[in-house]
Amino acid sequence: MKSYWIRPESGKTVVELRDAPMPEPGPGQILVRMRAAGLNRGELIVGHSVKAGGAAKAAGAEGAGEIEKLGAGVTGFKAGERVMGRCAGSFAEYSLMDAREAIAAPKNLSWEEAGCIPLAFMVVHDMLIAQGKLKAGEWLLVTGISAGVGVAALQTAKALGAKVIGTSGSAEKLEKLKAVRLDVGIRTRSGDFAEGVMNATGGKGANLVVNNVGGSVFAETIRALAYEGRHATVGYVDGVLKSEIDIEALHTKRLTLFGVSNRLRTPEQRAVTVRSFAADILPYLADGRIKPLIDRVYSFADLPAAKAFMESNAHLGKIAVRMDA
Repeated sequence: MKSYWIRPESGKTVVELRDAPMPEPGPGQILVRMRAAGLNRGELIVGHSVKAGGAAKAAGAEGAGEIEKLGAGVTGFKAGERVMGRCAGSFAEYSLMDAREAIAAPKNLSWEEAGCIPLAFMVVHDMLIAQGKLKAGEWLLVTGISAGVGVAALQTAKALGAKVIGTSGSAEKLEKLKAVRLDVGIRTRSGDFAEGVMNATGGKGANLVVNNVGGSVFAETIRALAYEGRHATVGYVDGVLKSEIDIEALHTKRLTLFGVSNRLRTPEQRAVTVRSFAADILPYLADGRIKPLIDRVYSFADLPAAKAFMESNAHLGKIAVRMDA
């Protein structure tokens, strides 16, 4: 079968198409004929999931397709069923998925939409619901809101009844996000938005912050938080891994700071996330209250072009690759 691999090269990452043997599902695994998969920025950055000087690895981390074969002990699924989920090596004709990660794909979703849901929306569940405890009527601030996780956070927050402020360096992207009910857009790539957040919220600040950008805006996100505000760190695309922290603000405003990552989680801990997502967010996707925002769809052969488009930062929402285009 055909499969893409990703490897570091000169401080960046490159993808290459290889011939690989057809995988065989082991106990608790599902073999999926992949129909579509989503691109994720973290996978394309050296220092995140790809280590500088490290060996090549199967590319792709989420996707959707039809079940080809079940491994021993797998119940609740059958061959031919539409599923979506997190899985390593999803940029391939076939991929193995842990049955605990597999989710029945709602019929109203296209392959591209289903393939772009698992990572972004399960991360969103973690930071908005499981840890962030976002409530109707509260204010959410998302830095770098035009990225896939940022847009998914906006859509989920609106479904939950919250109000959303987003930052982006692109006025055009902020304008387009009004169509998915962005309440307030602040055009900036710098840490200079706290005053705008305070003005939008009547001087109270954001109840929850999702920081997609990293250390370069961390201090400003703390300034933008309300009393008993919560702060989620989910990415650091700026490459800035350290920042000063205002201990007085942390203390007096009774702030909660938390990270959002699956890197050190056990398979069972990850499975709990899947079940919680299926209970809390999947119904919004199944009935159309949330429709994943796909910027572009590329054919399987054009994955290198899709990667280049993501690295250009021109996209809004997710980029998908369709295997049988």
